[in-house]
Amino acid sequence: MENNQVEIVGHDVEWNKVKLMRAFVEREDPVSKDVDDLMLRRFLRARDLDIEKASNMFLKYLKWRQAALPNGSISELEIPNQLAEKKMFAQGFDNKGHRIGVVFVAKHLAYKRDLEEFKRFVVYILEKLCASTPSGQEKFIAIADLQGWGLSHCDIRGYLAALDILQNYYPERLAKAFLIHVPYMFLATWKIVYPFMDKNTRKKFIFVENKNLKATLLQDIDESQLPDIYGGKLPLVPIQDSR
Repeated sequence: MENNQVEIVGHDVEWNKVKLMRAFVEREDPVSKDVDDLMLRRFLRARDLDIEKASNMFLKYLKWRQAALPNGSISELEIPNQLAEKKMFAQGFDNKGHRIGVVFVAKHLAYKRDLEEFKRFVVYILEKLCASTPSGQEKFIAIADLQGWGLSHCDIRGYLAALDILQNYYPERLAKAFLIHVPYMFLATWKIVYPFMDKNTRKKFIFVENKNLKATLLQDIDESQLPDIYGGKLPLVPIQDSR
């Protein structure tokens, strides 16, 4: 079978499973009727097209969302300390139309953070990035800049909380995450966090050598869309001001 025929068959299999999944989740929770097929497909893909596992994951998400975003969104008034650190930015799109988010990890003050506020901040970020994706696009990319990161910035509980939210409630939203300016001591932290990543998430993280930084980013991002601090032409915009 030709490659394009395989893709078509695989595509049909996915959408057939989406229909079966929809019938199941709508019986369990009528709120499911309000979500589109693309969302259901993301949960299916996150569970390797296993309808039962994907359905359970999705139903858990609906309950979580009702509790985490009772008003439908996170207010900036709920995350003042996190916004004050000025560590998260969003600007531009990569060559596939993915929104670009940039986080300066060393601006995260681990000793000051309140875990519940931090989790709200993570949800706020993900909601902003997802809402600003173009029509027909589902994913975003992230640049995690670890310039200046040290032990005082290490926040294992925070990292694991963010990972849990990303994997379980925003599956298949992350396209790639570039880790740049990575200090050697960060690798010990990475070894602790890595086992908590599912196989689909692990392959999306890319460590970039300093000497190849701009060249690596330019493989995915045109210079006109690349943040100016990495040799591109777009200034960074704070996440709260991004559109």
